[in-house]
Amino acid sequence: MAIRTILKMGEPLLLQEASLVSPTSIATDEIQLIIQDLLDTMTAANGAGLAAPQIGVPLQIVVFGFEKNNRYPNEAPVPQTILINPIITPLSDEKVSGWEGCLSVPGLRGVVPRFVHIRYQGFDQHGHSIDRQVSGFHARVVQHECDHLIGKLYPMRVEDFTQFGFTEVLFPDL
Repeated sequence: MAIRTILKMGEPLLLQEASLVSPTSIATDEIQLIIQDLLDTMTAANGAGLAAPQIGVPLQIVVFGFEKNNRYPNEAPVPQTILINPIITPLSDEKVSGWEGCLSVPGLRGVVPRFVHIRYQGFDQHGHSIDRQVSGFHARVVQHECDHLIGKLYPMRVEDFTQFGFTEVLFPDL
């Protein structure tokens, strides 16, 4: 139960594929501590989500969700979720471009295309199955966080670099 340092773009671990969590280890103190540290760190940093590699843990664990987020003030709430060993399935080919930021890429924002409708599956912190179909910002957050598990940061998905820059310049009112 600690606020951990968030690794920044350039750290080699952020470019690696994370390992699966053994289903039998989900209930261990080690995994539960990682989950709590992710939640504490995400909350302290005012993030919409956080992936284990961002705190130096190369495991397939992401946390996300918020009631209200100052970094994304116009977005609807996303339920707090702990997602282990996620699988994302697009439910259509439709994509939409939207602004993203990242705690590992502080001070920058970019427009990234993401699938509009997805299904995500995995396990929660108790080892129970999760199987949800979501769209909009919720889908964007899940895809963004799960990208961290395959060694991708959102700037790698930016298609138009005229739509990438410093948050303070692009959004002076945030």
